[in-house]
Amino acid sequence: MIIYCFSLLGSDLGALEKIVNNMSSTLILSCVAIYSILLFGVTWYTSRGATNESFFVGNRSSKWYLVAYGMIGASLSGVTFISVPGAVGLAQFSYLQVILGYILGYLVIAYVLLPLYYRLNLTSIYSYLLQRFGNYSYKTGAFFFILSRTIGAAFRLYIVVNVLQVFVFDALGVPFFVTVAVFIALILLYTYQGGVKTIVYTDTLQTTFMLLSVVLSIVFISKQLNLNFSELYDKVADSQYSQVIFGDWKPKSFFPKQFFGGMFIAIAMTGLDQEMMQKNISCKTLGDAQKNVLTFTFVMLIVNILFLILGALLYIYVNESNITLLMDANGKIISDNVFPTIALNYLGTFSAIFFIIGLISAAYPSADGALTALTSVFCIDFLGLKDNQLKSEQEKIKIRHTVHITFAFILLLVIVIFKLVNNDAVINNLFTIAGYTYGPLLGLYSFGLFTKKMPNDKLVPLICILSPALCYMLNEFSQAWFGGYKFGFELLIVNGFITFVGLFIISKK
Repeated sequence: MIIYCFSLLGSDLGALEKIVNNMSSTLILSCVAIYSILLFGVTWYTSRGATNESFFVGNRSSKWYLVAYGMIGASLSGVTFISVPGAVGLAQFSYLQVILGYILGYLVIAYVLLPLYYRLNLTSIYSYLLQRFGNYSYKTGAFFFILSRTIGAAFRLYIVVNVLQVFVFDALGVPFFVTVAVFIALILLYTYQGGVKTIVYTDTLQTTFMLLSVVLSIVFISKQLNLNFSELYDKVADSQYSQVIFGDWKPKSFFPKQFFGGMFIAIAMTGLDQEMMQKNISCKTLGDAQKNVLTFTFVMLIVNILFLILGALLYIYVNESNITLLMDANGKIISDNVFPTIALNYLGTFSAIFFIIGLISAAYPSADGALTALTSVFCIDFLGLKDNQLKSEQEKIKIRHTVHITFAFILLLVIVIFKLVNNDAVINNLFTIAGYTYGPLLGLYSFGLFTKKMPNDKLVPLICILSPALCYMLNEFSQAWFGGYKFGFELLIVNGFITFVGLFIISKK
């Protein structure tokens, strides 16, 4: 495919297609429509005869290699697709420090958390907290997941929809609210019946198109810069954007902050996240689930390196072509708009088409798994639907549908609110929020796994609320209190540690 694209671009593409400064809205909408039709075809095929068991855990019959591959798209989503390349302009390759930490975190998931989930035969991973601590801890863990995943999914979907809004729908006079509503309605429809059983396959499709878009974007830019593979490597390596390791302890880019922050982000945002684990525990056996995680880890590393290379190439192309990028009110480049600006306006129609396809592929996994997991957690952990013997299967399905629609509406509201208040790169917002909301989950599971103490169950919600509040104070005043020190991704570790200490204090002998 790559060789074919080089040969295609080597033809007289300039005579065929001039650089597209105003890409046809009709073309973009056609890409969205065709992709959606393909997605619904997969949905129809995979959701036939689906039950609640299919929706929650895919009947525990998912193929591990499909889960591993599909999880790439679900993990990366629009945040990586747009924000990681855009952030290279200011942060260089510092994000690779986080990715290296991910590797260690995924090993913990494979050999500590997954054996626990399979041994207890969990459908909702938060059921562990019920068995270990009690009902208050159980509800608290489930609540923090719902809060975390709702905010995270809204951020991820927002960044993709916002790009389409800025570059297409604003010109058509379509309000942002309507754009978001249409996307969420589509996601709602194709997850409505099949749940995890469907998502395993749709995520595979979406991952393929997303990765294809990234590879082709690198090819297109390389062609514009007249670089072969060897020259491309040298160009990126010798650029100002390729620094990976940062040794200054004060900024957020300090290596230990990024590495260990990345490790615990992986543990918390994947291993303690119902959306991600729901797919893992849908595999037939623990061994299959572990193979899934290890394969996913390797592919994740490679894919993120590709995104960083793409980011460096984008800024090199901007500098050498004297392109003016969109600025905010303070004269700062809007990093989340760098990739779409170049792909849609400067690299030709083929690039624009593949970008839109990749963008759509990033949009759907941003919310489909989240919507399914939110529905699962609320139905199982708060409504007790799975073990309810008083309701028929049809009654349970009806309740599940109602919950599913309700969470879709909540996502819509959160995205619209975020549109009104966002003023920073989405990837920073996402991980900052994660540091506050996933921290209590990290503390709860760490305390349960590594101690034998029993905290006062009724006081656990208080500890889990106080911990993020204290972390917020630390983050706000860290520079003044700690000689210029800025918290980065390690805020999650601090949050989990405060929760752990609080649980220790309220524990019985």
